[in-house]
Amino acid sequence: MKQQVRLLAVSAATFALLSAALPAAASTYGQTRYPIVLAHGMTGFDNIGPIDYWYRIPSNLRANGATVYVTQVSAFNSSELRGEQLLQQVEEIVAVSGKPKVNLIGHSHGNHSSRYVAGVRPDLVASVTSVSGPTFGSPVADLVQGVSDVGGPTLTKVIASVVSGLGKLVALLSDNPKLPQDSFAGMQSLTTKGAADFNRRFPGGVPSTPCAQGPESANGVRYYSWSGVGQVHNLLDPADYALALSGLAFLGKPNDGLVGQCSSHLGKVIRDDYRMNHLHTVNQLFGLVGLGVDPVGTYRVHANRLKLAGL
Repeated sequence: MKQQVRLLAVSAATFALLSAALPAAASTYGQTRYPIVLAHGMTGFDNIGPIDYWYRIPSNLRANGATVYVTQVSAFNSSELRGEQLLQQVEEIVAVSGKPKVNLIGHSHGNHSSRYVAGVRPDLVASVTSVSGPTFGSPVADLVQGVSDVGGPTLTKVIASVVSGLGKLVALLSDNPKLPQDSFAGMQSLTTKGAADFNRRFPGGVPSTPCAQGPESANGVRYYSWSGVGQVHNLLDPADYALALSGLAFLGKPNDGLVGQCSSHLGKVIRDDYRMNHLHTVNQLFGLVGLGVDPVGTYRVHANRLKLAGL
């Protein structure tokens, strides 16, 4: 089975020698002090065959001088369990890269995974960046929870079984079949109530109110966030229509289809109104995003931001 983190099984010294032998990066624009570690969201993966979750983002960052690692945790599970899985990979990355810290960038539920790592091991984290992350939970999760409550234990069990099965399929296709899947635990983590409990235990970067800016640093970790609004930005992207449907749960409040504009705030809010829906912020589906937006460039500019901050 392939490792969850794309690491070469070599010592730090050998890794350095191999790096020195490679052609120089085309640019140093995004050459951060510490490696960039990408953490996917719910239903996510690193790659399934030729399909990359972070479509064209890692390669562009590397072309601009960044050292980038793509991680994989359970597609469906609690914030804490996913956080522990991510922590194990961060520890591996620190050992192999020879760098004492990493810059975590978490998309969607990757917000919670990254914040968990920063909360329990701040010594390993230089920064946490939330991309379309539900810091304060999501009405979509609340709606699913409500349906489950009304339907009772039997319906809850059926729904959880089906969705967890999807998670197992994702894990199998991405060559990590042993990752545990628990859709019910994952859903509870992303409800308004579940997120509030998580925020009490991991308050780093969390605003005092959903629409405010959060503290820019905590325990030596810098916090950033960005997100988009709207759901249908490209008529050729079938996922846009699904997000338009799920966006109805927000009752007219600005959202990206799965996360509310204000709920996405964490630390320094770079921007919360990009013309991107929840999937466009990771350049999906296959780059079918709206006109005039550049998801890949957004990550590149952020890498430069981290570089200039000494991170």
